[in-house]
Amino acid sequence: MTSEKSLGFGIIGCGVIADFHVQAIANLKGAHLVGVADQFAEPVARLAKKYGIGFSTTSIDELVARPGIHIVCVTTPSGAHLEPALTAIRAGKHLVVEKPIEITVERVDELLRAADAAKVKVAAIFQSRFGTGARTVKAAIDAGRFGRLVLCSAYVKWHRAADYYRGWKGTLKLDGGGAVMNQGVHAVDLLQWFAGMPVEVFAWKTRRVHEKIEAEDTAVAALKFSSGALGTIEATTAAYPGFNKRLEICGETGSVILEDDRILAWDFRDARPEDAGIRAAGQGVDMGSGASDPTKISFQGHQMQLQDLVDAVRENRPPAVEGREARNAVALIRALYASAERGAPVKL
Repeated sequence: MTSEKSLGFGIIGCGVIADFHVQAIANLKGAHLVGVADQFAEPVARLAKKYGIGFSTTSIDELVARPGIHIVCVTTPSGAHLEPALTAIRAGKHLVVEKPIEITVERVDELLRAADAAKVKVAAIFQSRFGTGARTVKAAIDAGRFGRLVLCSAYVKWHRAADYYRGWKGTLKLDGGGAVMNQGVHAVDLLQWFAGMPVEVFAWKTRRVHEKIEAEDTAVAALKFSSGALGTIEATTAAYPGFNKRLEICGETGSVILEDDRILAWDFRDARPEDAGIRAAGQGVDMGSGASDPTKISFQGHQMQLQDLVDAVRENRPPAVEGREARNAVALIRALYASAERGAPVKL
C-alpha cells in the first residue's frame, strides 16, 4: 500500500496496555484510530468513553470488518494473542501484537505462517529497541567496537504488589510465565538483539514471594552464546522497591551499561570523537519505567514503533521489529523455563 491516505487502526483487547496504543495512535503521522473491541462489555465501554472513540464493539469479527481499518493492534492477554490475530489476518489486516507475541513457539509459528500466507505485515511490540541508547549500543556492536564479546547480561529486578496478580496475570495459560515472560521479555529481547541468540541455557526459577501464582516471580539463567561469550539473565517481581532494567555488554575492547534507555557506562580501548558526547548525553529516550508500576511507562515508545509500521506499510518494507524477530525472545524464554523444569541445560 503506497496511498497517502490516513491508515485506520483498530484495537482488539481493552485492558491497561490498550490505553498506550490509543495515545500512540493519536500522535501518529498519517494514521488514525477507527474503533476498538473486547469480548467483555465493561472494558470496551471504559476505553471508548475515556478517549471518545466513535466505534466500539464486543465482536472481533465486527471490528475487523469495519471499513477503513488497515492495521489491527492485538492487546489481549499474552496467551490469547493468536486467535484474534488470525481473525484479523483472515480479514487482510496488518498486525501489531503486544509483547510477547505469543507464549509458545508453536503458537508464534502458527501466527507467522498465517500472516505469510495472507501477505500481511506483523510487528511485535518491543519498543525498547527504538530508544536512542539502545540503538547506540547496537550500532557499536555492529561496528565491532567491543572486540570479542565476553559477558552479556540482563537484569530485571522489579516489584509488583500482591494485588497486581489478579485475573490472568501470573497464570500459565494466559501469561505464559511470570517475571521472565511478562516483565523480563523486553530485556531478553534486547540481550539477544545485542549479543545474538544463546545456543545453550541453564536456569532456575521459583516463587519466592508471590506464592499463590502459578508462574515464577524469580528466575536466573546462565547463557552460552555462539560467539563463545557467556551471560546471565536475572528477573524478579519480588524485589522492593524495584529498579530500572539494566543490560551490561562487556567485551575485550569495550564495555557498556544501559539502564532503561540511559547509557551509564561507555568505555572503549580505542576512543572515537563521538564517545565523549555519548557519555555526556547519557539519557536516551525517556520511555518511563515499569520497575514498580506497569502504568508508569510512556506511550512514546509505542508511538515510535507504530509509526515505523505505518511507514513500512506505505513503503512496502518489513517493520523494524517483525514477527520473526519477536519469536527469538519467546524461544529463549521457553528454553529457560524448560531448563528450570528439567534441572538440566537446554540447547536452542
